[in-house]
Amino acid sequence: MEEDAATLPLPEAFLQFLEANGLDPSIYTAIDSTPRFIRLKPGFDACVEEVEEEVKCKLEKVQWLQGFYSLPPHVQIAGSRAYQEGKIYGIDASSGAAVMALNISPGDHVLDLCAAPGAKLCMILDLLGDSGSVTGVDVARHRLAACRTMLLKYALGDRCRLFVADGTTFSVIPYQTVESGLEEKDDVFKEWTSRRPWKERRKVNRTGIPQSVSKSQPPELIYYGRNSGVVGLTKGELYNTVSDVEMGNHGYDKVLVDAECTHDGSVKHIQKFENWGWGTFQRRVLDAERTDNLHVLQLNLLTNGFRLLKVGGSLVYSTCSLTLAQNEYVVEHFLKENVNAELAEIDAARNWPCRSGGIPKTWRFDPFTSQTSGLFVAKFRKVSI
Repeated sequence: MEEDAATLPLPEAFLQFLEANGLDPSIYTAIDSTPRFIRLKPGFDACVEEVEEEVKCKLEKVQWLQGFYSLPPHVQIAGSRAYQEGKIYGIDASSGAAVMALNISPGDHVLDLCAAPGAKLCMILDLLGDSGSVTGVDVARHRLAACRTMLLKYALGDRCRLFVADGTTFSVIPYQTVESGLEEKDDVFKEWTSRRPWKERRKVNRTGIPQSVSKSQPPELIYYGRNSGVVGLTKGELYNTVSDVEMGNHGYDKVLVDAECTHDGSVKHIQKFENWGWGTFQRRVLDAERTDNLHVLQLNLLTNGFRLLKVGGSLVYSTCSLTLAQNEYVVEHFLKENVNAELAEIDAARNWPCRSGGIPKTWRFDPFTSQTSGLFVAKFRKVSI
């Protein structure tokens, strides 16, 4: 393909936006050279040749990220048997790096505070295997329902639970062990089923359910596996509120906050606005009120995710934006307000094809440097209550 065919015509307002953030507009000419990535489900290494035969191209192993392979950007995987049978995932390598930054250990109880659509959640569960637990939270019911579908497709739901909830106020503690030998309790959670009582279905059909919840709404549990720490609890036990001091002792071992952002780091996402219209782009990406509100949301998500972390635990904050306001500025603001937080080294980053962020110990992926979508990653450790 000729070089000018790969150049995305960017509106003047976006060029000014990029200049204000010190970003090179030529990043967005990489549409036809940034590869697509897949991740193999553990145990299916032998299906590489099967996928290659189906998609009619060679899979290139990503040397710095175990289980990941790259393929040409135009190749579609959704129609392949391996994808339909739950042997491979579609996920960008930069997103995989954000998960690896958590340095997950067997037995960890992990919180994914912005879990939908679920590729990173599935990767966390694959890394944990038959130990620990994962709690996925998202404010959008339909997106979290898609996440639940992924869990069932890839048979990963046993140690996972999903809550429709506002991540800035979510406060459910991690996995709880149900004590045996006590007096039998009434109204406990039994094994999850997709079937709902007919009265509930009729109510939904009549009134509908808003797709996003507000801060004031209590969490809604839409899925839980047999070994996720829900079966055998009462609602009062599951939603029991604890103090920040208790959370420091009994909170999550690891927290991922892959926050809502303008997605300007995704070349393929920006490309879509050629069809959607640059007026839509102006509202979603460049509008000053929108970006100011996002900064507040990102800071609140990071703050609440850190509150839910136990002392000694780690939190990874990431966005697929390349801007300073949604990344370094959020990190700086958070550190000023949380003296019990410190930036931590990301050991895996020594082998990553990325560059340092504007703050030491933070990292940035972009299409030119990394051959991936853009992503900012920072890791925090909770040093005290």
